[in-house]
Amino acid sequence: MEMKKRINLELRNRAPEEVTELVLDNCLCVNGEIEGLNDTFKELEFLSMANVELSSLARLPSLNKLRKLELSDNIISGGLEVLAEKCPNLTYLNLSGNKIKDLSTVEALMEMKMMKMKRKMKLVHLKDMRRRRRKRKKMRMKMKQAQNWEREKRKWASHI
Repeated sequence: MEMKKRINLELRNRAPEEVTELVLDNCLCVNGEIEGLNDTFKELEFLSMANVELSSLARLPSLNKLRKLELSDNIISGGLEVLAEKCPNLTYLNLSGNKIKDLSTVEALMEMKMMKMKRKMKLVHLKDMRRRRRKRKKMRMKMKQAQNWEREKRKWASHI
């Protein structure tokens, strides 16, 4: 099922302004981009787009109230800076199972998050960063302050 159709199905005769949670897992996104999701979803706090073959977040609308974003098992490899701009209240992000190969991809998001936003990321899951042939390893990164980020960066760099 295509993403647009899935969104219409998930609305269940509600207006987009009324929806606080939207689960679009396992639907098909065309050309690796978000379709059917727009700025009318003003109250959206939780969005799950796991395993939808998403490769780009360029078409992500502004979701000011979004707190949790599930993007696991997609083919995202970059462009995470969009999240800092479009989702200023994001506190949970799951990127496990994507094609992120370099820590700098996530680092740019973290630095923007610390400088521009009120809240800091509490948890970021990164899974299967470098070699797809290895079993997926769950890695967690918890940030409390900017000083902790430097320590975490060195820790992750030693694993790569």
